[in-house]
Amino acid sequence: MSKVYIALQDNEESRYIIEAMEEDNPDATVIRQPAMIRVENENKLVIRRETVEEKIGRDWNVQELHMNLITLAGNVDEDDDQLTIEWKQ
Repeated sequence: MSKVYIALQDNEESRYIIEAMEEDNPDATVIRQPAMIRVENENKLVIRRETVEEKIGRDWNVQELHMNLITLAGNVDEDDDQLTIEWKQ
């Protein structure tokens, strides 16, 4: 098994995204560092538009994630409803 991860700038918008990720990926580990928040998990992470919208209180486009993105590791699959990071066999 290999860990996938994503790191976002530590700002107000990212905090809502992280909160949504924690809900959708209950086994994920959140690591808070100066100016950045890293979320990692074994094999797969999912960021769902619907969950982020619930947390942020407005419509949210998955592509907005890129404005706060620092780095990530894994294969990315992105559509209008979610962004998935995973290691495929």
